[in-house]
Amino acid sequence: MKKLHGLSRRIALTVASLVLFVMLATVASTYVFYALMFRYAPTYVSDADQWLPTDAEWGWIGATTAVAVVLAVAVAVKLARRLLVPLTSVADGLRRVSLGDLDVRADRADSALGEASHLVDDFNTMAERLRRMAREQAFWNAAIAHELRTPVTILRGRLQGLAEGVFEPDVKLFRNLLGQVEHLGGLIEDLRVVGLAESGHLALRLAPCRLADELRSVVDLLAPDLQAAGFAPAVDLDDGEVTCDAARIRQALLALLDNARRHASPGTLAVHLRVAGGLARLTVTDSGPGIDPALTTSIFDAFQRGAKARADAGSGLGLAVVRAIAQAHGGQAVCHAAATGGTTFEMAWPAPSTRND
Repeated sequence: MKKLHGLSRRIALTVASLVLFVMLATVASTYVFYALMFRYAPTYVSDADQWLPTDAEWGWIGATTAVAVVLAVAVAVKLARRLLVPLTSVADGLRRVSLGDLDVRADRADSALGEASHLVDDFNTMAERLRRMAREQAFWNAAIAHELRTPVTILRGRLQGLAEGVFEPDVKLFRNLLGQVEHLGGLIEDLRVVGLAESGHLALRLAPCRLADELRSVVDLLAPDLQAAGFAPAVDLDDGEVTCDAARIRQALLALLDNARRHASPGTLAVHLRVAGGLARLTVTDSGPGIDPALTTSIFDAFQRGAKARADAGSGLGLAVVRAIAQAHGGQAVCHAAATGGTTFEMAWPAPSTRND
């Protein structure tokens, strides 16, 4: 016989308990009835050779049956209510969700059975996720449109001016147009990385590499721009082979350095790589002015900017890209206050390494 679980087992036990109780009550009441009748009214009890019950016996049979029916109906109504109240609430919630109402929640009765209660919880979780996804979609659509509007408007204006002879074609103008195209390309790539990471499809090419050399090349590439902005890069990188996607880690460091160049105060910019115990930690620490502690948990969200950065030309995706790359490596990205008065942005991920002593 197939073993029953959960709701099926609960219903079977309830029905079996009801039947057993009715049988026991019937047997017990039979003993009581005949004991009383034989003692106080033996003439109302049928003889041994009489098949049909007497009027008194018919009355006892009718009363016992009525009590059993009432009890069965009461138990069935209670059991049905424990099943149907949450199921009806979920069905009504599904109809309202299909009409676009994502704020609806199913009501779980306190006496709901286990599976019915879990169904209500699962529906409410689904509805909450749908609402969050709808809000995030609306936010992303608005943010992307806002970020794309400026470079596209500039490109259209410059190209229209060239076509109508308003602007003279020269190297400076073409470099400006090329800069806007590169900005668009970078924005599209950042959107692609964040989108792939959120859908769980950001592919990595993991391989052992000398990560210190890879990171030093990124710092050397940005050094002229950093120094022109008043920053002095200080590099301290552990040597040895680290298993990771070197291109993605370079992309993350590039985003961290660009973020510091845009938003930090000029001064020392420390870049550290520590590899120990199978864990790699890449940190970028600036000299100030720091960020609002309330933003430390959301600073890596897409299009999240502090008050100082709202007028900046950055896309607001750089730190989101850093977190996406860290999570794709099985790690995380965090930030915290630094002893210098600035902020430390840290990217950590599992990375078996071979240290060169």
